Amino acid sequence: MASLADIRARLAAQENKSTGNNYPQSDGAIYPHWKMDEGALASMRFLPDADSSNSFFWIERQVIKLPFNGVKGDINSKQVTVQVPCVEMFGENCPVLAEVRPWYKDETLKEMANKYWKKRSYLFQGFVRQNPIGEDETPANPIRRFVISPQIFTLIKASLMDPEMEELPTDYVRGLDFNIKKTTKGQYADYSTSNWSRKESALTEVEQAAIEAHGLYNLADFLPKKPSEAELRVIKEMFEASVDGRPYDVDKWGAYYRPFGVQAPAGATTTTVATPAPAPAAPAPVAEAAPEATPAPVAEAAPADTSSDKAQDILAMIRARQSNS
Repeated sequence: MASLADIRARLAAQENKSTGNNYPQSDGAIYPHWKMDEGALASMRFLPDADSSNSFFWIERQVIKLPFNGVKGDINSKQVTVQVPCVEMFGENCPVLAEVRPWYKDETLKEMANKYWKKRSYLFQGFVRQNPIGEDETPANPIRRFVISPQIFTLIKASLMDPEMEELPTDYVRGLDFNIKKTTKGQYADYSTSNWSRKESALTEVEQAAIEAHGLYNLADFLPKKPSEAELRVIKEMFEASVDGRPYDVDKWGAYYRPFGVQAPAGATTTTVATPAPAPAAPAPVAEAAPEATPAPVAEAAPADTSSDKAQDILAMIRARQSNS
């Protein structure tokens, strides 16, 4: 498991660099915090990723949403949306973003560019310690998964960089709970007052037993599958059709990616991917705004040899503060 210092070093490195396919079926483990009433608070305790090579305790998901003016051949269909993986998530060039990125140089195209720009979300796992939602059923495994929006993730990340946070919040003995607080700003849900608890706490015996019994999730298992070359061509073709205002063509694309509720074409042999059902009360995904001079994607460089030394320095500073307190 990465230390808090390691996470800080990685986050700092990312800040310096920056100025889908088979979607796993739902197993009921995702905690729908967006269903909370206004003014409610949900408290959760994040856990590490089962993948020890992941320096963080979350994983980033990037998707692109392609809107279509109905379904070809269905005169009663309304606008539908197909969700596809953005391959920048896998460190490769995305054919859709390659097309969209230059649009930001033209003021008249910025609104269109935002529509097709990638949407980020962040997958975490952990326990729900305070649950304001009256769930009809809860999974047998109490370790839940959380789909966190960029607004909430920004708060999580900012606090991790705060030198006053002395322990990794996923620590089993001296970790911290994260409180999601739901308010309203205009007509939209707002989570800007969410925060980390300032009181450390240990996992309970029941929680530790759940980890022993069920194990931790490998968060990467819940990312869309990386598209093949054929699927990338289909994504590009669907993007062009969407921009041109054409309807979704089940016969051409239904064997690859489909809107929610649309059946696969008869005789399709390719594994089809239906866009996940929208959560009615979920906050609208926040489009990651690309500035006018958005640079081309930069492959993440391997950490410099000095990064581990820097992380150790930060950790030593934290330990020094602990011994002096």
